[in-house]
Amino acid sequence: MVSTNEHLPRGRASLEVLRAEAADELATIVHERLLAGEDPWEFMEELPTVDELVVYLLRADNINENGGRLPGSARDYRVLRQIALEHPGLTRAVWRLIGVEGAHPASSV
Repeated sequence: MVSTNEHLPRGRASLEVLRAEAADELATIVHERLLAGEDPWEFMEELPTVDELVVYLLRADNINENGGRLPGSARDYRVLRQIALEHPGLTRAVWRLIGVEGAHPASSV
């Protein structure tokens, strides 16, 4: 029996594939904002890095797997740490996001 589920969990993809998907998504966002007449000097710094976007997408997958319920700060911290453990190349991005979002009080790395 062939599954018709088009969405495969991103966590099973290689980091290179995840980064390529995130880079494509960022390029699309930049293109759309440029077409809307926005000045790239004003919006480029507010966009996440490719690795940060990968972390956001993996976190979103985790939320979807949990019935769409948003995690509390302790669970969010565990989810982000798990992402770093499963994808060591994303560790710096995870810690930056934990520091930005204040997901854990001891997040000053």
